[in-house]
Amino acid sequence: MNWFDRVIGFVSPKAACTRIAWRQQLDLLRGFGYDAADNGRSNMNWRAVNEAADLTDRSARDVVRARARDLERNSDIFNSVVSSYKRNIIGTGFTLQVRTGNDELDSQIEKLWKRWTKKQNCDVTQQQSFNDLLRMAVVRKKVDGGIIFKKCYTKGGVLPFKLQALEVDELAGSVASPHTKGNRVVGGVELDQYNRPVGYWIEQYNIDGWEMNEPVYYPAKDIIFYYSKKRPSQLREISDMTQSLTRIRDANEFITAVSMKERVAACFALLIKRAVPLGGLVGRANSAQDSQGRKTYNNRMLTPGMVSELNAGDDAQVVDPKDSSSDATTFLKLIQRLIGAGQGLSYEATARDMSETNYSSARQGMIEDDLTYAEEIELLQENLMSEVYETFLISAVLSGKISIPDFWADPSKYTEHKWTASPKRWIDPQKEAGANKTALQSGIKSFKQISAEQGCDWKEQIDDMAEVAAYAKEKGIQIGGVKDVDTAEEKQKPEDPNE
Repeated sequence: MNWFDRVIGFVSPKAACTRIAWRQQLDLLRGFGYDAADNGRSNMNWRAVNEAADLTDRSARDVVRARARDLERNSDIFNSVVSSYKRNIIGTGFTLQVRTGNDELDSQIEKLWKRWTKKQNCDVTQQQSFNDLLRMAVVRKKVDGGIIFKKCYTKGGVLPFKLQALEVDELAGSVASPHTKGNRVVGGVELDQYNRPVGYWIEQYNIDGWEMNEPVYYPAKDIIFYYSKKRPSQLREISDMTQSLTRIRDANEFITAVSMKERVAACFALLIKRAVPLGGLVGRANSAQDSQGRKTYNNRMLTPGMVSELNAGDDAQVVDPKDSSSDATTFLKLIQRLIGAGQGLSYEATARDMSETNYSSARQGMIEDDLTYAEEIELLQENLMSEVYETFLISAVLSGKISIPDFWADPSKYTEHKWTASPKRWIDPQKEAGANKTALQSGIKSFKQISAEQGCDWKEQIDDMAEVAAYAKEKGIQIGGVKDVDTAEEKQKPEDPNE
């Protein structure tokens, strides 16, 4: 009822009720055929508006990030989700496979890359290896919504190219004047007419993190902004854990309440009910013995095997709180399932509870979880790792560490590469090995595919197998699964009638 209806209701209540009834019927005829669009009693507190993504995120971004960081510091449930992502996306890292078509050049580049990824060479602070930077990137994206890597060209190390990790807080939201005429700045990101980032304004902090200097502009080619873009109008990051924050906090509050209740339930006390108070008019005596020589019970405790005697007229009453929170475990499991589902993961992946699984359910859950991780791995490789590798290779060519005479004629030919993920452990090695054997024999999978799934380079694996077989033959040992070629050829030779 609006103010006009109230005025009409003051003069004629019947007319006001008729007006409201007819307006409700008119709303139904206007096309509210969806229950989700109904403004009835069940949805009367559901107020939502359509806004651009950046306008929606702008007012909530800092608050959400601060709350996510608070849960990162204090919540084990929150960290179980984040750790699952970090563990399954990065693991022990990725192996670079260069594909220039020249095996010798590939080997040279891969060897230099392995050296560069050490913390002394890839990190401008010389504190984190490339794998450490990747793990931090995955965690910061889940918690903060993203992370910024600045390309630095300095002396020292294997190459002059290094990375500097920056937090999204360092984007200067106060800058309004663009670096280039015709552009505009939103949240520290300078955009052109197509909303394409052309530069970033970065705050300059002192080592204590308090005093600020003037923001500095960096062109987009020197900045890698790693975050997920979910809407066309989204310009900056928002925490990936946004949908789960309130439920995680509810779970933490519930656990705290249950813990306090359990602590109270674990308490056992004995109260003494006195028929006659001690101390006369003055009140009860605080000493261990009253004025008449009778013992008091101040600061006395129950001990195992104790035999004692009450004063005349005293009665003992036991205080033994009983626990009634038998459904706490079931409720917490439900909460954790919802939190995991909101992040695209199974309950087992986040809770580390395998008590209700068998091989089939665990395998199906792992397959679904891998699909979730695959999206993040693709984003990480395309938006961060590949750009870092291409800058690394250009820096290696310019510095003379790698000699490629015709590199600038066709750079894309030499930047071709592939990332091999670290291998995953098998749930049932015998079943997995049998499935791979069947797939290989039936032609469903090649040896190259199976090796990639195990995080191995198929060429290196064959070389290793050949090396092992040759050494075993030299020592006179038969290795299972490796065919003895010489022995087979000797068996196929026709017998010499002269022998």
